[in-house]
Amino acid sequence: MTPKELILATLRHEETPQVAWVPFAGVHAGQLIGCNAREVLSDGDNLYKALIEVHKLYKPSGLPVIFDLQVEAECLGCELTWADDAPPSVSHHPMEDDEDLVTPCECTIPTKEDGRIPMILDVMRRVKETIGEETALYGLICGPFTLAAHLRGNNIFMDMFDDPEAVEDFMDYCCKVSKAMADYYIEAGMDVIAVVDPLISQISSNHFNEFMSKPFTELFAHIREKGAYSSFFVCGDATRNIEVMCQTNPDAISVDENVNLLAAKEITDKYNVCIGGNIPLTTIMLHGTQQDNMKYVVDLLDSMPDKRNFILSPGCDMPYAVPVENTIGAVQAVTQPDEVREMVKNYVAADDDIEIELPDYEHLEKPFMEVFTLDSATCAACTYMMGAANEAKEAFGDKIDMIEYKFTVKENIARCKKMGVKNLPSIYINGKLKFSSIVPAKEELEAAINEVL
Repeated sequence: MTPKELILATLRHEETPQVAWVPFAGVHAGQLIGCNAREVLSDGDNLYKALIEVHKLYKPSGLPVIFDLQVEAECLGCELTWADDAPPSVSHHPMEDDEDLVTPCECTIPTKEDGRIPMILDVMRRVKETIGEETALYGLICGPFTLAAHLRGNNIFMDMFDDPEAVEDFMDYCCKVSKAMADYYIEAGMDVIAVVDPLISQISSNHFNEFMSKPFTELFAHIREKGAYSSFFVCGDATRNIEVMCQTNPDAISVDENVNLLAAKEITDKYNVCIGGNIPLTTIMLHGTQQDNMKYVVDLLDSMPDKRNFILSPGCDMPYAVPVENTIGAVQAVTQPDEVREMVKNYVAADDDIEIELPDYEHLEKPFMEVFTLDSATCAACTYMMGAANEAKEAFGDKIDMIEYKFTVKENIARCKKMGVKNLPSIYINGKLKFSSIVPAKEELEAAINEVL
């Protein structure tokens, strides 16, 4: 089988001679050619060159063309803040200050001429012509709920309680945007449309059924009608929503390290849906060694009784600075598992042994809110969790202290271990877990702070 045939056979739920592999090398692709995030995400020649380098080094079965959940938002009036080593983040939400949630008119659907879309479509066609026969190409679009949050800001979480009918209408609109983007990417030759919606992990299953089931079911049916495969890509602890996600009928689901992959696969297998994931982004890919990556992959494969319906991939968009040799180690493990298993059979990962001193939570002068994130600049779920924390800090001012601990920093990984932080993002107040993988409404977070004031 060619690498492309491997992916397509997996998505058709067939037995394959080896596991398919999809590296989500978004901004990391820029590192391979000496470009920063903005240079690779906004310049077609740089993006094309970076993708060919990813293809050469990492030998993917499937290759995402661009990993940027802000493309649609930028076209619809969101202001972006750019970083050198991360995708842009939404810094201004055009509907945030609206008193009520009102769905924009139909003319605001992005066209193929808006924003960076023409550049992306051109690169897709060029990559399709160069490697499209041997490698399945992924077009990644921003999912309807994350797009809604980009436009409305954290208010979207309160809207679900205050004005559910308006949220339903708004989700229908965001779904139409997603359908249009899927159409453009399929026309440009994409084999798989990955609907990337990290904020799905931040809501309850009840809210998913109430607001998300209809638009996502329609979206995946639309992609199928257009002749492409679909993947429902979610970040964070989406455990509670795996089953309802399957019920929207995607061809595949992709999860990160917050989800127990084997437990999730039992659910996805029940619905005959493929599952992808979930090499840890920071502890293994960014801060680990090549042997750590090799061992993680072979151990994961060995733990899986049935490898049908499984695609190996990083948990999400790879950090910019992931060492090339670490990803090559993962490639070797998935393509040559017997040889790699022998190589790492006696390998034991080194302990960083970083000493962390926790605050004296029983004797704080004022409430202390700690926000544990993957990185609020790069992870959408973390962005909106941090947004809620920032709003609370603004409301309470000097009455409380607040800090963000990013999991991309080694010391913060050690802090998470010492604190017992199980899922990201999470909010702790005075050392006690208050919100885990669910963005709190403004009133909920303020009430939690008032309890300790």
